[in-house]
Amino acid sequence: MPLASLVIAAAAYLLGSIPMGYLLVRIFRHEDIRSVGSGNIGATNVLRAGGKGLAAATFLLDVLKGSASVWLGGLLGALLMPDVPLRTAQAIAALFAVLGHMFTCWLRFRGGKGVATGFGVFLVASPLAALAAIGVFAVVFAISRIVSVSSIVGAASFPLFAWFLVTGPRPPAFFVVQCAVALLIIAKHHENIRRLLAGTESRFGAKKTA
Repeated sequence: MPLASLVIAAAAYLLGSIPMGYLLVRIFRHEDIRSVGSGNIGATNVLRAGGKGLAAATFLLDVLKGSASVWLGGLLGALLMPDVPLRTAQAIAALFAVLGHMFTCWLRFRGGKGVATGFGVFLVASPLAALAAIGVFAVVFAISRIVSVSSIVGAASFPLFAWFLVTGPRPPAFFVVQCAVALLIIAKHHENIRRLLAGTESRFGAKKTA
């Protein structure tokens, strides 16, 4: 079982570590997204670089790699440790896919904040809870126009939705990972939190003053 868990973790990490935003901006704009805006490789910073289409593609691909990681983790779990609950294998994959995105080995462990990838992993593991959390994100964003606030609140709401909406077997690792991923996403927004407390966090669509 430990070896099988390592295989699942490694596979999910490598898949999650593919830096979609970095690759898209490098290929289509011949720029390094890490030198733009916040230096983040996620969809929000890709949008800041002026690529609406690339930002949408980055978000979609980050979601898909998260979902694919959990699907692959579940498949490997069924093959390598059939006596272990499917959701335990999915939980391992979910955690390491998000860690891969946040700390990608391809960019010296400088990655994204994990919002889209986190949504992707839970879209497979807990679809109703994931959709409810993205709904919270949308509502908070519509009110605040601040992406970081929406991401933090959406991430924080996910474990709560999962607790009430997930049915069937619910091994301890399943909920531990959900809470861990939510905390990782919030922690990755530490710079945004500082700006929020200082009142300097930017709003989406706001014009910069000269």
